[in-house]
Amino acid sequence: MLGKGRVSTLYLGAFLALEATAIYFAWRILSTARTPQGSVGWVAVLIATPYIGVPAFLFLGHHKLPGYRTSRRASEQVITRVKSFGERHAPLQRPTLNPTPFEKIADLPIVRGNDMRLLVDGAATFEAIFAAIDSAESYVLVQFFIVHDDALGQSLRERLMAAAARGVTVWFMVDAVGSRKLNADYLDGLREAGIRLVERRGSRGPKQRFQLNFRNHRKTVIVDGTVGFIGGHNVGDEYMGRDARFGPWRDTHIEIRGPMVAQLQLIFAEDWHWRTSEVILDPLIWENTHQPRDLTGLIVATGPGDEMETGAMFFFAAIAAARERVWIASPYCVPDTDILSALKLAALRGVEVRLMVPEVIDHKIPWLAAFAYFDELRQAGVEIWRYQPGFMHQKVVLVDEALSAIGTSNLDNRSFRLNFEAMAMFFDTSVAREVSTMLTADFENATRMDRDLKSQKVWIRIGAPVARLFAPLL
Repeated sequence: MLGKGRVSTLYLGAFLALEATAIYFAWRILSTARTPQGSVGWVAVLIATPYIGVPAFLFLGHHKLPGYRTSRRASEQVITRVKSFGERHAPLQRPTLNPTPFEKIADLPIVRGNDMRLLVDGAATFEAIFAAIDSAESYVLVQFFIVHDDALGQSLRERLMAAAARGVTVWFMVDAVGSRKLNADYLDGLREAGIRLVERRGSRGPKQRFQLNFRNHRKTVIVDGTVGFIGGHNVGDEYMGRDARFGPWRDTHIEIRGPMVAQLQLIFAEDWHWRTSEVILDPLIWENTHQPRDLTGLIVATGPGDEMETGAMFFFAAIAAARERVWIASPYCVPDTDILSALKLAALRGVEVRLMVPEVIDHKIPWLAAFAYFDELRQAGVEIWRYQPGFMHQKVVLVDEALSAIGTSNLDNRSFRLNFEAMAMFFDTSVAREVSTMLTADFENATRMDRDLKSQKVWIRIGAPVARLFAPLL
């Protein structure tokens, strides 16, 4: 047995090592934190209670992903191709709403010659996705944050396996944390069918449910390089409205054709490269014919691998560009200080600012935290609308009649700077009108909020300010 002196020495050594680690982490926070408040909070916890602060920082404290190297940024050849691609598909004239901030955020140029189709709710979305997979001739790229082994998940697996049996190459990727409940049998069946998978254990990125940051929240399907899908739907029966807890699930996906598909495909290739170190650019088809509708658009992919906080900058740029209206539909409303100020300033400028959020709860803490922001927003003239029939999960931004964006980004800190996200943007009046019509129908199923926090139920009055404390992680 160890003597008391030896034990005391070991404890002291362990404590000093932990304290040294806490000081190192505190220095990293001081060097990188966005706000003094964030720095003070982390430093106080790390130094005062390192046995709590150090584990918490390991799980929650990082907002950048060191070592992330995209195929695009790592290859001069790809950079040259992206530039020439943009030149070949450049719009005949620049949009009236300045796209430059979004091009710089995306590190991609706007391109013309596109078409899009709104896919409202699960039935329309998966009917279109399954039809595209069934018609695939060369390859299928599939990426979802969540895939469940339920009726919808089985339908997807059957179609992918059938495509593989026809000789179609299938790449399949899910987020290891978001799809942590996906059982091994599901993946084994895909693997045995010859489908190429990102192996959850052998790949880079978070793999445990406690590793909250750096999740890949994108939901993408691409077939033969000619048609792409992106939006809010994951693969699960609840997204089809089959879960009584959530009721009729309200979500939006879009189908894209034209040069924007190549941009969406590039984002998939970057994600695959990060997870596996495998470059899959050469087997893919990169040239698209221009569509008669000739829409100008851009895929804006954001995430913690970027040097700037591109997720927050996307929302800030969209809100700042508004002159008449900015409508945002998001299941979560937990804005940071910058976006909160941008929303209030837009309303004070006379812009019609509408935020649509769900009445139905899926995650209680972000749902509660939103109430801590509503009064401040409403006082500045921002309209808060609560969607009633079932859970609303769509991620849509509409600016004037000039800009529409649909994809995976929520109005919260996790999408701003912790998750990998993507939005499909269109600089076109006709698309803006379609999105406006869709959202107007949603507003007819929503109730405008007219009660402040002190008028809410007791558990909301108490829970909202407490939940707001976790805003940087939500």
